[in-house]
Amino acid sequence: MTQQDRDHTNSLVPSLLSALRKSMVSCRMHPPDDVISAVPHDFETGWPTDVRHITHVTFDRFNGFLGLPADLQLEIPGRVPSASASVFGVSAESMQCSYDSKGNSIPTILLLMQERLYSHGGLEAEGIFRINPENSEEENVRGQLNRGIVPDDIDVHCLAGLIKAWFRELPSGILDGLSPEQVLQSNTEEEYVELVKQLKPTEAALLNWSVNLMADVVEHEEHNKMNARNIAMVFAPNMTQMSDPLTALMHAVQVMNFLMTLIMKTLTEREEAAGSPTSFHSSEDEYESEEEMDTSDGDEEAEEEAEPSLCEIEEYAMSYSESEARKSISSSSCEEQSVRSSVESSTSPSIKYPGNSNVEINTKLTDSLPGDTV
Repeated sequence: MTQQDRDHTNSLVPSLLSALRKSMVSCRMHPPDDVISAVPHDFETGWPTDVRHITHVTFDRFNGFLGLPADLQLEIPGRVPSASASVFGVSAESMQCSYDSKGNSIPTILLLMQERLYSHGGLEAEGIFRINPENSEEENVRGQLNRGIVPDDIDVHCLAGLIKAWFRELPSGILDGLSPEQVLQSNTEEEYVELVKQLKPTEAALLNWSVNLMADVVEHEEHNKMNARNIAMVFAPNMTQMSDPLTALMHAVQVMNFLMTLIMKTLTEREEAAGSPTSFHSSEDEYESEEEMDTSDGDEEAEEEAEPSLCEIEEYAMSYSESEARKSISSSSCEEQSVRSSVESSTSPSIKYPGNSNVEINTKLTDSLPGDTV
């Protein structure tokens, strides 16, 4: 091979290499159809590689929302009453809590309502926790309570009704952890105290708070006409939830005795701690003279509102046994004649109702509390 042939061959090599490179690039940029069809259709995208953690928000029962970015703090207050949009019908575990004077962890909204009830003289209002408020006012206040606001001009009976509603609308009653048989078989204060120990911490704290609230009401019985039996009667149906109305009614009577015993125990402990004897009218108290039972016309009307009605008395008394409970449910009226007929058909001692000498009921709700007055 001559020198000229060698030079010609060397000049062709770069040209061939350049053509080969262009061919390979063209194949990568424009793959044939059969190559595209070979790509699996279930091709998955991998995990992202560039991730930034901007904020982490948590809800604390005692401090509200933690970790809110600055631009959201104006729209979402840090200390909200509940992690949900409502403070009613939600579990106490999902609500912002604070400690009461007894060290119980209680939803803050309950403590706010309690403070407003006391500051507005609710403990001395006749028939407190018994007189129902106007529905329109209650609905308006509910909306404000959901935002953690307790109105200044709220009626005390509306506040009391909403406190009962809070317990009534819980996903499960605070005493649902106790079976009806357990409550029925307990008759003494010691047995009731043992039942309280079986409750979960959240339910036990709520029960302790509510019993102290009811005891505060009874301490002002002279003004509000609500003794231990009356306040226990209106709270009992809100402490449990049962689907069967008959079973619920019978269980409510036992819960009423349960609450009444705890209330009297609390009052006794307060009296002993204070070191000064103080008498409280309980369900067993008898009036010492006819003068105590005689009041003015205006006082009689107010007391009639505060004391249980004939319908409620008959309903609770006749529900103690299953056969008589069916009579009370099927009865279409609560006239005095039906009450007297139940008296004639019973052999237990007659019990008079304080403040209404015309009403007598022959029944005995429990053997553990002799002399109960409905």
